[in-house]
Amino acid sequence: MNKNSTAVAALLHSVRACRLCEPHLPLGAKPVFQFDIRARILIAGQAPGRVAHQSGKPFDDPSGARLRNWMGVSPATFYNPVNIAILPMGFCYPGTGPGGDHPPRPECAPTWRATLLANLRHIELTLLLGRFAFDHHLGKHRASVTERVAAWHETWPSVIPLPHPSPRNRRWFSRNPWFDREVVPQLRKRIAEILDT
Repeated sequence: MNKNSTAVAALLHSVRACRLCEPHLPLGAKPVFQFDIRARILIAGQAPGRVAHQSGKPFDDPSGARLRNWMGVSPATFYNPVNIAILPMGFCYPGTGPGGDHPPRPECAPTWRATLLANLRHIELTLLLGRFAFDHHLGKHRASVTERVAAWHETWPSVIPLPHPSPRNRRWFSRNPWFDREVVPQLRKRIAEILDT
């Protein structure tokens, strides 16, 4: 193991052992992410849901099924970290309120994100899922999620803002049929080119 590999292994160990937000987490700290320095696609989500917290597997729920469908990839391809890195804005399940899951804990991204991203040197496409990922990667903006997704050409082909694939967003999908018609086919094509599938 070379010096860089040792440093990355130590970094990942530290992230997995992180308990920074534990007092604020209803089910305790359990960082859920996927990482390999060879990854070519990055998924920047919000935070793992309850199911992902329990399984320790990101997007191990209906949101993940929809996301994989958008991407046109199998579970085997999706869960191969050499293909895809998954780094949510918060690594631990933040709990659920009346309107859905709570926002990602604010301590997480400033603590870990820059160092992890600095080790991903082969990323060709970043998928941003939802407002928290948009704000972190593209800067805070008054534009709505719909406006940002509709402007996907502006950051194509290296970054694409997407709505969160949660079943709770079914109203958004029904109101915005252009997304499945225009964006999803281009997303699948781009991913196939990168992964050579």
